[in-house]
Amino acid sequence: MDENTLSTLERIQQAALDEFSEKGFLGASLRQIVKNAGVTTGAFYGYFSSKEALFASIVEPHAAALMGRFMEAQTSFAELPEEQQPDHMGVESSDCVHWMVDYICRHREPVKLLLCRSEGTSYEHFVHNMVEVEVEYTLKYMDVLRRLGRDIPELDEQMCHIIASGMFNGIFEIVIHDMPEGRALRYVDQLRDFYTAGWLKLMGP
Repeated sequence: MDENTLSTLERIQQAALDEFSEKGFLGASLRQIVKNAGVTTGAFYGYFSSKEALFASIVEPHAAALMGRFMEAQTSFAELPEEQQPDHMGVESSDCVHWMVDYICRHREPVKLLLCRSEGTSYEHFVHNMVEVEVEYTLKYMDVLRRLGRDIPELDEQMCHIIASGMFNGIFEIVIHDMPEGRALRYVDQLRDFYTAGWLKLMGP
C-alpha cells in the first residue's frame, strides 16, 4: 500500500472515529464522514462496502484482542486439573482484568466505540457475549467443586448472569470514562474483591 493510499484510508477512519464517537453508529452520517475525510463517495466505496464495514474496521481488532484474552483466561483455568482449580481461583481472572484495563487505557477511543456506540451493529452485544461466557465457565467451575466434595448450593443461571453482568459493566464503566490507569486498576481490584466476597458467600462455607 503506497503512502497516498494509506493517508486516504487513515483520513476516512479518523473522520469516522470522530463521527461515531459523537453520534454513535446509528446517528452517524456517512455523507459527513466522507466530507470530513476530504474524499469522494466513490473513493470511500473503494475501501469500504458500507458504514458498518467502516465501523468494523475500527473496532474489530480491539474486540478480537479483548475477547481473545478473556477466552484464553477462561480456558487456561478450565484446563487445569480439577483438584488444582480451587487454588488458582481468581489468579487467571485477575491477570486478565489487569491486562484488559491496560489495553483499554491504551486504546480508549476505539474501545469506547465498541462499548458505548455500537448499537445497530453486530458489536452491540459484545459485553453481553462476554457475560454469557463468564456464566458458562462459572457453572462449570461449580460442578468441579461439587465433584471435589464441596457442598455448593444450586444457583439459578439467570442469577449468575445478573451478577456477572454487574461485574463486567462495572469494570468497563471504570475504564471508559477517561480514568487514569493507576486509579482504574485500583478500582477494578476493589470491584473484584467485592464480587469475590459475594460469590464466596453465595457458594457457602
